Amino acid sequence: MAKAAQPRAAKPAPARSRAPRAAAEPAAPPATPNRERPAEPQRYEASKAELLEFYRQMLLIRRFEEKAGQLYGLGLIGGFCHLYIGQEAVAVGLQSALEVGKDSVITGYRDHGHMLAYGIDPKVIMAELTGRAAGISKGKGGSMHMFSTEHKFYGGHGIVGAQVSLGTGLAFGHKYSNDGGIAMAYFGDGAANQGQVYESFNMAELWKLPIIFVIENNQYAMGTSVNRASSEDQLYRRGESFRIPGIQVDGMDVLAVRGAAEEAVKWVRAGKGPVLLELKTYRYRGHSMSDPAKYRSREEVQSVRDKSDPIEHAKKELEALGVKEDELKAIEKEIKAIVAESADFAEESPEPDLAELHTDILVGSYP
Repeated sequence: MAKAAQPRAAKPAPARSRAPRAAAEPAAPPATPNRERPAEPQRYEASKAELLEFYRQMLLIRRFEEKAGQLYGLGLIGGFCHLYIGQEAVAVGLQSALEVGKDSVITGYRDHGHMLAYGIDPKVIMAELTGRAAGISKGKGGSMHMFSTEHKFYGGHGIVGAQVSLGTGLAFGHKYSNDGGIAMAYFGDGAANQGQVYESFNMAELWKLPIIFVIENNQYAMGTSVNRASSEDQLYRRGESFRIPGIQVDGMDVLAVRGAAEEAVKWVRAGKGPVLLELKTYRYRGHSMSDPAKYRSREEVQSVRDKSDPIEHAKKELEALGVKEDELKAIEKEIKAIVAESADFAEESPEPDLAELHTDILVGSYP
């Protein structure tokens, strides 16, 4: 019969060394990020003259859009009409850092404010809104499809998110021709969920294209809260998987916007590739003139107006700089006259000739 296995004797524990312990090594420095980022934006320190100009441009957009709303109600503007009221600080703050005629701008269908911020004549914009031959697109584009190659303003696009890919192409054109220009492509929080946006991100970073992607997050897309529609509602992070740095900005403060624009433009002009800006803003009107905006309360809208209105905020800063009420009233009077003149010009201009239906379909003539 086999013997039962005997347990092995335990080995004696090794004697502890009586040598003194070595001093703890210093903590390793924090890991260096594997990608460079733009500097943290600082609020822009505008001179009194600069802030007055920002105020004037925002007020022009506000009064122009209010007049457009009136003309729509009178039946002088047809089709869709998306107003920019509440978001004025975004276009003014960003585009004031660009060079008109050198840098390209492209946006979606809420485009009147961007055109005004790029120095385009209010008369030809209003004429386009009313479908007149004197309009910037000969009255054939209307509210959503405006264009100015002279200013390098490339629309005005009705298809949600389509302008992002086109803007990436504009940036490719700037890099290919080595003209020193950059592209700025605006889109909204709703368009931020479109697939072509991410295809564009990928190519833009691969090729280090000179483009600033701008998400105008006005919180509600067409009518659905961003928190309900987006699993990642911090939209400035959307470019991270493509190694595109993102910055979130207070889009109701024109000086914060301009400060972010300074850093973004510096980054892109230096050849470091694209950057993504999320502008937290708010529209006071519905998605379009036909939208009753029942998905939010009047109290919510009024609260934003009372606490965060970009024009009132700039006005208070100007008063703190010593600008008198009379000077601000004079600007208001000037702006009202400009807007009234643009409306009169539009109403008095003829509609396009019927023969215009067959023009501007192709860029050139083909056999």
